[in-house]
Amino acid sequence: MPNILAVAEARGGELRRVAFEAVTAARALADGGAVHAVLFGPPGIGAQAAALGEYGAATVHVAEHAAFAHNAPESQAATIAALVTSGGYRAVVFGASATGKDLAPRVAAALQVPAATDVTSLRWDGDTIVADKPGYTGKVIATIALSASPAVVSVRPGAVVATPAPTSAATQSLALAMDPGAARVQVTETITGSSTALDLGDAPVIVAGGRGLKEAANFSLLEDLAAAFGNAAVGATRAVTDDGWRPHADQIGQTGRLVSPDLYVAVGISGAIQHLAGMRTSRTIVAINK
Repeated sequence: MPNILAVAEARGGELRRVAFEAVTAARALADGGAVHAVLFGPPGIGAQAAALGEYGAATVHVAEHAAFAHNAPESQAATIAALVTSGGYRAVVFGASATGKDLAPRVAAALQVPAATDVTSLRWDGDTIVADKPGYTGKVIATIALSASPAVVSVRPGAVVATPAPTSAATQSLALAMDPGAARVQVTETITGSSTALDLGDAPVIVAGGRGLKEAANFSLLEDLAAAFGNAAVGATRAVTDDGWRPHADQIGQTGRLVSPDLYVAVGISGAIQHLAGMRTSRTIVAINK
């Protein structure tokens, strides 16, 4: 089978969970071929390559540049497209994070192939890659056949369980197809929320609140519960964020974050279809009413 390329996402010089999920998804498609990964970051990011080998990446192509400390999608997309073409990869797998949703369509456009985004599973049907994708706010599961080569897919965070498959990863320096300094848009600063808060996309447990909590002050109960879990993040519905009880970065739903944690605790949430679209692929859902 041809080789599969996974795009490993890093933030702050550290690999994110979606990086390991992308490598795991690529491994399921390889089926006898090799899984390679591409990693972008500031100087020194290559030290993270060995961690990708723990999840089955045989080769890690590392592109280091100071601009990659922030988002540089034009340069990264051009470099990924060039690597896919030169490497003859059958598919390239992204995590459907904010970064992956930015990069995957750019790479697909550069390669002139379709992209299947935010998929929840991947498999082969003969020589065709088949993906499942929630549609119509999660009311149906669409089955997408990707006969074009290479296939470009992004996998919803948490939809694939990152499973180790240790191998010794070879590291190769990757030349950039485009100088980040020549990009039309330059990212000069990234402002994040609390440095101690676990990102919704990385959290195995999410405690989310809705209007049933009555007032913003009662979200302290959810904060305490998340702290008791020790590996949980706090989310919210759109109604809550629109009212200013929580920042919009905490919104889960059709117009917010799409999450698939191991455990989702919904507190005082009515269950509108728009909210369900963002969390219905969670593995276990616990609903607490008023």
